[in-house]
Amino acid sequence: MERKIEYVVFDMDGLLIDTERIYTEVTNDILGRYGKTMTWDIKAHLMGKLQLASATHLLSCFPSVEITIEQYLTESQQKLDARWPSVQLLPGVQRLIQHLVKHNVPIVVATASTRRNFDRKSENLKEFFDYFQGNIVCGTDVAGKTAGKPDPYIFLHAAGVLGKAVGTTEQCTEAEAVERSKGLVFEDAVYGVQAGKRAGMSVVWVPDERLLGVASSPYVPDETLTSIEHFKPEKWGLPPYDIGISG
Repeated sequence: MERKIEYVVFDMDGLLIDTERIYTEVTNDILGRYGKTMTWDIKAHLMGKLQLASATHLLSCFPSVEITIEQYLTESQQKLDARWPSVQLLPGVQRLIQHLVKHNVPIVVATASTRRNFDRKSENLKEFFDYFQGNIVCGTDVAGKTAGKPDPYIFLHAAGVLGKAVGTTEQCTEAEAVERSKGLVFEDAVYGVQAGKRAGMSVVWVPDERLLGVASSPYVPDETLTSIEHFKPEKWGLPPYDIGISG
């Protein structure tokens, strides 16, 4: 068993819901008009960033593409809005969240998505997100305080939402460090792993397999899974799944 976990922080896009695929398709639809494609080594540096920072980095990789950041954001938002109603949960997610709620383990979402986009992505998944009892931290909530992951601020803020005394900066007191060590972060992004480790929490990385060939980081996740379906709660001092129950 690793550290005994007392609360869990979840990224959202590509971790709980199947939205990273949609982001990739929409981005490449726009870039395709200019004969360009976003590769996974580029995408790895976008995941976890706030919206403006992500778009700015993306377009900096394609200086010959004649589109402004504002034009890109407007067009991509229109295309994304049309796709959000069909978003589905990823495998194993429903089972894990229901299990944690059943055993009264505090949970919170920490996503770089704006509140506006969260509302649209979750519109057909309201019953699922109700499990979080309003503990949803969006990029909008931390704008001006961070540019997004790999800065650990959003995870520390999310733990604070749960009432955990963890502080808000990477430097912390001994007592705050102890409280941070009780948290477990689930992430699919390289920058998210870095943010979780810099926050002093344990991190379970659930990456798209295409990230594995391009990802590099000085921060190593505590566990790497191909799917949340394979997560074993008891490894982290959490109650084990009931035998015969799947989801």
